[in-house]
Amino acid sequence: MRRHPGRGEAGGEVSLPSARREASPPSEKGAEVGRRIGVGLMYGLWRPRVLGAWKVPASGPVILAVNHSHNIDGPMVMGVAPRPTHFLIKKEAFIGPLGAFLTGIGQLKVDRTAADRAAITQALDLLAAGGVLGIFPEGTRGEGDFASLRAGLAYFAVRSGAPVVPVAVMGSSERPGRLIKALPPVRSRVDVVFGDPFEAGDGSGRRTRRALDEATERIQKQLTAHLENARRLTGR
Repeated sequence: MRRHPGRGEAGGEVSLPSARREASPPSEKGAEVGRRIGVGLMYGLWRPRVLGAWKVPASGPVILAVNHSHNIDGPMVMGVAPRPTHFLIKKEAFIGPLGAFLTGIGQLKVDRTAADRAAITQALDLLAAGGVLGIFPEGTRGEGDFASLRAGLAYFAVRSGAPVVPVAVMGSSERPGRLIKALPPVRSRVDVVFGDPFEAGDGSGRRTRRALDEATERIQKQLTAHLENARRLTGR
């Protein structure tokens, strides 16, 4: 997804043409199945330590903003989150049996190279229905320090009005495993720290380019502060 989901002037509302409803809505039951599978895999292979899961609102729309330094970060959050979560996942992952599996467990395919209107519509519909949307606001796997955010998270938060819950996954990329180098060592500890929910918008309801830029700055401050707090709590 590009830095800004839509084009607009600083004083004009940022909007997108209606997407064709070619993709079916993400399955809530499927996401619950994915959560149960994640519970078994994550606790079976590693030793997750979950802090602050009670801070995730028990009902209504929520956006989980997750740092991303390793491929297991998404499955880990899916497995330990208290509610079924639908992640926006790059379309390159939806290939063959894996693609069918991801769709079956309610995950959303997104084209990161363009303003993917179908994915945007699906995500907004999901939030309107009171679901949980998982986003990697950095856009791609990196240091996992929230240093560089794309505007997609701000767009979804401002458009939907859903609270944002910061999530820090720590320990997944500290060292490679002995048997499978691409995964953390089996039975190693991975910390998942949920933060306090916050509103990304300024309360005015504005959806202009300036409002989205301000929301992105507000989000980055909140996520950076949460990561620093998570490091203090976990000693990592």
